[in-house]
Amino acid sequence: MLNSNLLKRHPLQNAAIIGKKRSGKTSLLHYLKNITTTPAEQLRPEQKSDWLPHPENYRWIFVDLQDARMQSREGLLKYILESLKMQVPTPCDLDRFMNVVSDNLHSPTVILLDEIGVGLQRCPELDDGFWECLRSLATNHTGGNLAFVLATPESPIEMARNTGHSSPFFNIFGYTAHLEALTETEARELIASSPIPFTDEDVEWILTQSRYWPLLLQILCRERLFNLEEGENNDNWREEGLQQMKSFTHLLNS
Repeated sequence: MLNSNLLKRHPLQNAAIIGKKRSGKTSLLHYLKNITTTPAEQLRPEQKSDWLPHPENYRWIFVDLQDARMQSREGLLKYILESLKMQVPTPCDLDRFMNVVSDNLHSPTVILLDEIGVGLQRCPELDDGFWECLRSLATNHTGGNLAFVLATPESPIEMARNTGHSSPFFNIFGYTAHLEALTETEARELIASSPIPFTDEDVEWILTQSRYWPLLLQILCRERLFNLEEGENNDNWREEGLQQMKSFTHLLNS
């Protein structure tokens, strides 16, 4: 999990979440965006959500760079401004974007960048000049109120180098969180959240097959739950679960 101290005080700190494909990076970004303002009755027992002071003051912007609308410079800049409820200038170029944000951003804001590798590989408009603009905003023009959290399968510096980028933006991620499998306790808690309880034997089988990876746990729990909801009392769900897992067995390779 991300260190909550990164976002508690000014200046907000930038962070990179590093993990294998389908290891749960996107889910973690959404979790960060929502957890601190989720009503207590919607949380699991013992689930912590009070790790930010005055969470209602924070703004969270989730950017999926697989979304075609995010892959043009103007489209992405407009989306950020609209998410911040700031006026979109015409034209919405880097200079005008910088002016609007630096003049109007006065509360803690976190931009969550998902699939940033796609942006670097496929989006020529998101060039070094674009990323340098974002870096300058975060470090010099927003009073420490702006931070970036990005998800990537490798370190930001390596990812930039491997895609032909050299912007210093990718050097500002001094904190990295490596996404691994859950602990046994966390995995058992996830299984226990099923609306229909599983037998001890099923729980142990799910733990063994998933090796505590969240996605694999979800697949196997889903198949078991469907089986129970259909009133079936057989092990067919196990075969189906293993079949559904096949595309993601790279998670099991150390």
